[in-house]
Amino acid sequence: MWKEFKEFAMKGNVVDLAVAVVIGAAFGKIVSSLVDNIIMPLVGVLTGGIDFTKSFIWQVGDATVSFGVFLQSIIDFMIIAFAIFMFVRVLNKLTKKKKEEVVEDTSPKLDTKEELLIEIRDLLKAQNNNK
Repeated sequence: MWKEFKEFAMKGNVVDLAVAVVIGAAFGKIVSSLVDNIIMPLVGVLTGGIDFTKSFIWQVGDATVSFGVFLQSIIDFMIIAFAIFMFVRVLNKLTKKKKEEVVEDTSPKLDTKEELLIEIRDLLKAQNNNK
């Protein structure tokens, strides 16, 4: 059983997924820091110093409805999603350029005799189809 687990855990897909999760978590921390420490203070300046997490709070009996925290989460999500979109877009452009550089014409070169034989074959096919 240990051998099977070891084979499963060491497959390329599982290891790749683990690396992606770790990098994704680190990237999420970077983007969250960007949102919390740079973008939201600028949004606060533009909106007159409104802090959404401390605004839009309603008391209904003993319950507290924190609409501002929800609004902040939506704004965070939109900024994080846009940052990831831009990262993937740049990554796709870089990989596309590399693929374009690698692509070569692998079709075999025909000499003139082969080209003439192909033309004769095509002409004979066309004549047989017209009959």
